[in-house]
Amino acid sequence: MDKRLLFCGMVVVAVLGIALHPAGAVSPDYFKIQVLDRQTGRGVPLVELRTVNNIRYITDSNGIVAFYEPGLMDGEVFFFVQSHGYEFPKDGFGMRGKRLQAVAGGSATIKIDRVNVAERLYRVTGAGIYRDSVLTGHAAPTKEPVLNAQVAGQDSVYTCIYGGRLFWLWGDTSRPAYPLGHFGAAGAFSSLPGSGGLDPGVGVDLEYYIDETGFSRRMCRMKEPGMYWLDGLLTVKDAAGAERMVAHCARMKSLGEAYQRGLVVFDDAGESFKWVVSSGSDYLPYQNLGHAFGVDVEGAAYHYFATQFPLAVRMRVRSDFNDIRNRDRYEVFTSIGSAKEARWVAAGKLMQAESMKWGDLIKALRIEKESTRLYDIESGKEVIPHGGSVYFNAYRNKWVMITVQQFGESSLLGEVWYAEADTPVGPWAYARKIATHEEYSFYNPMHHPYFDQAGGQVIYFEGTYSHMFSGSAETATPRYDYNQIMYRLDLDDKRLHLPVAVYQVEGKYMLRDAVDEAGKWDQVESVPFFAIPPDRPHDGLDAIYQSKGPNRSLTTEGPSPSAKPLFYALGPLEQTGKNSRIVPLFEYRHTSTGGKFYSTDPGLSREGWDRQKTALCRVWKAPPEVFLDRKARPTAIPGKAP
Repeated sequence: MDKRLLFCGMVVVAVLGIALHPAGAVSPDYFKIQVLDRQTGRGVPLVELRTVNNIRYITDSNGIVAFYEPGLMDGEVFFFVQSHGYEFPKDGFGMRGKRLQAVAGGSATIKIDRVNVAERLYRVTGAGIYRDSVLTGHAAPTKEPVLNAQVAGQDSVYTCIYGGRLFWLWGDTSRPAYPLGHFGAAGAFSSLPGSGGLDPGVGVDLEYYIDETGFSRRMCRMKEPGMYWLDGLLTVKDAAGAERMVAHCARMKSLGEAYQRGLVVFDDAGESFKWVVSSGSDYLPYQNLGHAFGVDVEGAAYHYFATQFPLAVRMRVRSDFNDIRNRDRYEVFTSIGSAKEARWVAAGKLMQAESMKWGDLIKALRIEKESTRLYDIESGKEVIPHGGSVYFNAYRNKWVMITVQQFGESSLLGEVWYAEADTPVGPWAYARKIATHEEYSFYNPMHHPYFDQAGGQVIYFEGTYSHMFSGSAETATPRYDYNQIMYRLDLDDKRLHLPVAVYQVEGKYMLRDAVDEAGKWDQVESVPFFAIPPDRPHDGLDAIYQSKGPNRSLTTEGPSPSAKPLFYALGPLEQTGKNSRIVPLFEYRHTSTGGKFYSTDPGLSREGWDRQKTALCRVWKAPPEVFLDRKARPTAIPGKAP
């Protein structure tokens, strides 16, 4: 027998505590409990079942618990039921739980209600992903259901298409054999859905790079000490037409201090990343590049970066191997040195024009971005987007953001939000909370655009589930802690019908599609307010139309029976809620010409203009800063149909 296979098998037995049975046999001692989503009938992972004497079980990725407790078998056992973003109803005494007859070899189901907008699917990494399924003889969808490459935990995922397959990259990686794993970045491949890969709703089969012991191998094998953190992962062709996989690399001394930064390129022969550009503690205009994505700018291919902490799209570079290696050619979206709106400018040119040093530019850009905010669609409160991703979504015909909130109410880094914008840089404004993790982190979430289904209506995202920053080691969830968990989100959910920007263009009001069709992005004068688009109405809204003719009136009455609304808004009654972002929209008329415009500012004073006494409707305020990337267009996502 292969010694490596024997070693891996011994680790599986040790980690899971599985008794050795004949091949294919399952212990009959376990009582199988499966927790199902009442809405979908699917098993729910990460549900805690706790007995009255505080024996704690956590469902695996099939929503299964293999229960066996000597002394408690063949009798009634009460289980408290709780889970992040899910809820079990109270009984007459206020207890959230269920009493089951725990029969060896038997089974039972528990149904819970999902509060989250997003649906939790499975754990992607770590040991025991389908532990309880294996113990109870329930089928598992992945090739390695209990231990893959001896990975016990992994931090922060990045992906890209390389060689026609999906390449996965993580940060620090832990193992069962010792508290310290490796800190040199871990890597794996998987086949894409439709090309031999699993349906993302089922799982992901990861093929790790492993070392001689069978443990996940370091992808950065430089000799210098430190933790090697990679981000900004992308692929680009070099001058010879060969595909190159490039990433920004930080060799870290601690969580906040870097020895060295630069760029690394993947070496296929050595199956590892190597320095191609090396610098001091700072290299690019932003230290955290986040996730890269492709954008077309007037026929030129670019890579944009959703720079993190706080999350905002503020840097790009031409998709050219030489440009990517030259930090002066990275462009930043900034108003530094400009009396007008923010614009794209090459970092090297900006430094030269403003007589700035590299360190001063990095500091100025960081300060400029600190004001980045979203607004909770429910309360109107500010949301600081910590980390996450931005990708174009074909179903919404918008750029969508999945981000975790910094300083959330339920946890420091555990509340996940969804937002939309018309261009990569914005205008970002209103967001909906889609998942929450009570007193637990779910940081650096990433939307997987290669997994989009139903034309982009259904999307998938994952993040790092960890007690770090939001909890304590004493409350860490067994097996799940410090690992990646996958969620699914249906963008047709009415809770995701968010306000969009209404543009003022040459005295007319237009939404994004109309601006695009008319080719009027350069004529956009302002974003006076946000409203619900005509394809996303919901109960309690009024249709608002735009009349034809020179005055362009907004009205609640359609100019013709076949007229389509320009947008939907709330009724004109005085605001009774606590959402300060919802405000009346007033009509202003010119005393001599009869011209009209609309504003959310009731105190606006312009000579020759009178405000009507009654508001037309109530809309959502535009953010204090409105950013537009007027020339950006989406490119086809590799691995997906255009």
